Amino acid sequence: MARSVREQMVDSAIILLAKHGLEGTSFTEVLNASGAPRGSIYHHFPGGKDELIAAAIEVAGDRAVALVRSLEGRSPAEIVDGFFAMWRAVLERSQFSAGCSVLAVTAAGSTGSSDDSDGLLRAAGRVFRSWQSALAAVLAAGGVPAAAAEPFATLLIAASEGAVALSRAEQSYEPFDAVHQVLRDQAGRFPGPA
Repeated sequence: MARSVREQMVDSAIILLAKHGLEGTSFTEVLNASGAPRGSIYHHFPGGKDELIAAAIEVAGDRAVALVRSLEGRSPAEIVDGFFAMWRAVLERSQFSAGCSVLAVTAAGSTGSSDDSDGLLRAAGRVFRSWQSALAAVLAAGGVPAAAAEPFATLLIAASEGAVALSRAEQSYEPFDAVHQVLRDQAGRFPGPA
């Protein structure tokens, strides 16, 4: 089934955010990457760039949550492996040129002068909380004690984001693999699914 122009623009924005950050994701770049006609901009995103960016990080977030939920029923170590496999695929496909589109929004931060930029930070926060919630639920179902599931989910997100950033900077899987192994070892200490 063919994707709509709006979907193509959102997908292009996700990739551009992951590669070039918030400032490098302009409407012109999105149009060039998606092949969408210029008139599509305000037809599909009457709220402007911030509306497009909010849609992009929501879609990226939903995709990550779907992947996390697909790990339900696995052991904690397998969940760590699955989550890191998602990020490794991003690094591999982009040859170390892309990271997390949601992190790109938070790294740009708030200028303090715009309710819109604050709105994007809040949207990114909601996405990260959805990942944390999904991971905690899957980890708990996988045998991680309830009191440890949420903190471990938070650690998993923070550490994987940092591992991706280090690997991009070093153009090497070495830091990524090191962080993955430490978290996998830690996850292996939890009991498996009941």
